[in-house]
Amino acid sequence: MISSIQQPLQVNSTLSTLLAELGEECEKVVFLLSQLKLANLTDDQKGDILAELTGSICHLHVHTEYLPELLEDEMLTLPDDADSD
Repeated sequence: MISSIQQPLQVNSTLSTLLAELGEECEKVVFLLSQLKLANLTDDQKGDILAELTGSICHLHVHTEYLPELLEDEMLTLPDDADSD
């Protein structure tokens, strides 16, 4: 069962920081996408949202460049299934 109390991520500190930042940026992207769905946006508002979305997507791209390797390193620290018997 997942607890409603927020616990620190049980991974190394670098990965924990990167994942927390990733979560924050993803929340920002979801918010911006919801803003684009609003009715009656002016062209200026739409342009501002698209500009922020572009920045967030670029940030995500750079931010996640080495994330697969860090996740793999973390997975390698986990015990093998055979060891847990």
